[in-house]
Amino acid sequence: MRSRFPMFRLSIPRLISCLVAWEALCAPAFAADAPQDPGMKEMRRQAAGRPRRILYNNDGNEPMGMEKFSVEEFLSKRTTRLAGTQVGTILYCTGPGFGLFMHGTKAGQLFTTRAGRYANNRVEEFLKAGTDPLKEIVKFGHQNGMEVFWSMRMNDTHDGAAKEYGPDLFKANRLKTQHPEWLLGSEANPPHHGKWSGINYEVPEVRELAFRIIEDVCQNHDVDGIEMDFFRHPTFFKYPGKNQPVTDAQRQMMTDLMRRVRAMADAEGKKRGRPILIAMKVPDSVEYCRTIGLDLEQWLAGDLLDLLVTTSYFRLNEWDYSVALGHKYGVKVYPSLDEPRIEDKEGQKLRMSANAYRGRAAEVWAAGADGVYLYNFFKKDSPYEVLKEAGDPALLAKTDRFFFASSLGRAHVAGGGFPHGSFQKIEILNPADPRKIAPGKSAEARLNLPVDISANPSPTLQLRLRFATDVPPDAVKVAINGTALSNPEADRQWLDFDLPASAVRSGQNVVQATLSESQKESIVWTDLLVHVRTQP
Repeated sequence: MRSRFPMFRLSIPRLISCLVAWEALCAPAFAADAPQDPGMKEMRRQAAGRPRRILYNNDGNEPMGMEKFSVEEFLSKRTTRLAGTQVGTILYCTGPGFGLFMHGTKAGQLFTTRAGRYANNRVEEFLKAGTDPLKEIVKFGHQNGMEVFWSMRMNDTHDGAAKEYGPDLFKANRLKTQHPEWLLGSEANPPHHGKWSGINYEVPEVRELAFRIIEDVCQNHDVDGIEMDFFRHPTFFKYPGKNQPVTDAQRQMMTDLMRRVRAMADAEGKKRGRPILIAMKVPDSVEYCRTIGLDLEQWLAGDLLDLLVTTSYFRLNEWDYSVALGHKYGVKVYPSLDEPRIEDKEGQKLRMSANAYRGRAAEVWAAGADGVYLYNFFKKDSPYEVLKEAGDPALLAKTDRFFFASSLGRAHVAGGGFPHGSFQKIEILNPADPRKIAPGKSAEARLNLPVDISANPSPTLQLRLRFATDVPPDAVKVAINGTALSNPEADRQWLDFDLPASAVRSGQNVVQATLSESQKESIVWTDLLVHVRTQP
């Protein structure tokens, strides 16, 4: 695309130098401490307040897998099926790495490589046809009554992977190859936490480019909002040590950037007569966010975001923590139900079922959230019927659901990152984090069960415990909230109990498993769930 500014036709080093100079010229318009426009703030409040039942994040790599260029084929891969569902907002990601994009951009680099797995990259063909993937998603969304947010991964580090796509992505990124000193490390000298290929936000040129990339989308694409995704991947600064958080100065650098983005988005929204909302996807802990450089509570208090999206492949608190935090500052909250990544095949299959997603969505609504956010929900085993159910708690109450003690477990930080185990305050029992029970000893696990037992007709409940090996029915005594359960049905590694409604609390429950003293060896407790049946 031909640039409106000569500097965007320069080499990457010269381009960055010009951007820094340009920042000084533009500072009065988008300074970090610029006052907010009361009129625009009210427009944002009204726009943010509209109902959003399901928010659907599209990873955005469809243009890489098309046999030939076709807008129809592009949309059919992940988007067409959203029409007629409860999805009200599409969040579309176009960046396979910081500074590298699949939409028409005057501030970043177009992703056109055809190396390796990207042999079918059709991005250039989109632009030759006078369009790009983001424009087509916006067009589809608006034609079907949906909002569209452009989603920017604030520090994607897939290009640091050892797999074949990693080197191909890194070689394609001129910013990273020409400025290795702006990275968090190198393959030979990786950082304490996170991938070496991540961008270091302590570098002024990096923050300036991040701002210009977002500004360019706000000025040249008809999006309803932008999402700043701080979970792919959550490392933004070099840590001074293995267990040392980032500094106050580094946190302030990121906060100043957020304030500039808010001022710019409001200014651009005022020009076009409707607001540009800002969503942020972050870990669900103020303390953990501060540790990695995100002063989330200050951002909320400063009205720097309109939609709060929490969690990804790991979760730290119960959902009501996020809801209370966002609502304290008048911000809408959308917990993210990222796909579980359990290596145990049976555990993963159960968690990818429609019943599992229904249960997770029911928990979100019971916590008082404003909607459900789905991520990576376009895989072969994704239960697409959930797109017509998860946004309606009354409808979910009429469906069969699974409620796990832990859907994600301890999980891991995608792309690496600061250890989160000490911040985790929720149950983590699952096949990746089992409990060992010695003869005569007990183990406990918490289980959240937001089910209205008084509903008519009342559901039937089945408590299911799974162990690493087959267990005789009389070998384990099980109780829930102090009420002993009896007559289990043994099914391979599972013990299944009919669960009386009188023993269940709506909310947190405690399940205790005790191994008989007569058993000679310890057993390993690997999973726990309640199957809620509303259908015969």
